[in-house]
Amino acid sequence: MTAPAHTPVDPVALTADLIRCPSVTPVEGGALVLLERLLAEAGFECHRVDRGGVANLFARWGARGANRSFGFNGHTDVVPVGDQAAWTQDPFGAAVVEGWMYGRGATDMKSGVAAFAAAAVDFVRETPPDGAVILTITGDEEGEASDGTVALLDWMAARGERMTHCLVGEPTCPNEMGEMMKIGRRGSMTCWFTATGVQGHSAYPDRAKNPMSALVRLLARLEEKPLDEGTDHFDPSTLAITTIDCGNPANNVIPAKGTATVNIRFNDLHSGASLTEWLKAHAQAVERETGVHIGCVIKVSGESFLTPPGELSDLVARAVEAETGRRPALSTTGGTSDARFVKDHCPVVEFGLVGRTMHQVDERVEVAQIHQLKAIYGRILRDYFA
Repeated sequence: MTAPAHTPVDPVALTADLIRCPSVTPVEGGALVLLERLLAEAGFECHRVDRGGVANLFARWGARGANRSFGFNGHTDVVPVGDQAAWTQDPFGAAVVEGWMYGRGATDMKSGVAAFAAAAVDFVRETPPDGAVILTITGDEEGEASDGTVALLDWMAARGERMTHCLVGEPTCPNEMGEMMKIGRRGSMTCWFTATGVQGHSAYPDRAKNPMSALVRLLARLEEKPLDEGTDHFDPSTLAITTIDCGNPANNVIPAKGTATVNIRFNDLHSGASLTEWLKAHAQAVERETGVHIGCVIKVSGESFLTPPGELSDLVARAVEAETGRRPALSTTGGTSDARFVKDHCPVVEFGLVGRTMHQVDERVEVAQIHQLKAIYGRILRDYFA
């Protein structure tokens, strides 16, 4: 007798179940417990890789050290709801209204996790591959990200676990399903400047050293010229002034201290180290000119990276085109993602749903797109192991 075919995993129902888990960073909320149960029942070897109060899940079908192993990466943590009264639907209710599922994480990115988990389970049950399928799912992408995908990759390195290629399931399409995939990301860094001068009366500025004047001069220098004009795969780097403050309530007092913050998104012409040197050099120059001490604290959130167009991007693009009729543009736009960590482990690209409502009130996903995304991920797996 022929063994009965298994019932395919419904990615829409799985998305709904995940949305109902209130997994606001860093709370696990039951989402990884649910996924571990589903994957273990399908024959995946599962391990919780919790670190620093963050829950993470590693799941592998197939042998450790297989010649080829395709990986998916994603997160089940979500940003806070915000003003719950402004929502038209329960943010953790997964209500479906006129073909759209509402809920925090509906787009970013519980639907993506549900789609690749469902595709992976169906694939290994229907056509067990000569190789391994690996899922790395974190609960710390929306937070500091120091104990999420980083912890998973550290654990994998210690155990000899390896992905040959990886796809991050973040939403990548601006407006239409299938229009864009990410083959890299800009780097991101923030600098907090603190200028310390001498307080005084505003009628006698010669007796003071104004830290705000020094900060204004420094910020003007930083914005004077573009950082670059872009590269073949990246837009020009950008610098944005995000805060200037001294907390001074008096209009006749020159303050002793002021602060300013800048955020830089940079392409592959720069590194966090080179831009750190550039920022410090300008701060030191203004310090010499004004006599105001300017200190800076710099945090590099991620370096820029590029997975050159080739085998992996072609594989994903073919699958997307086959299921949507659109050939996705290869892009490096947007903010950071956990791909910035995976790129040190193996070649990585990103493809997922339309992300127009992510982090918004009434975040929602088109139900039909969840099915479509599962079909794309399933095709990628079949083609990869063909």
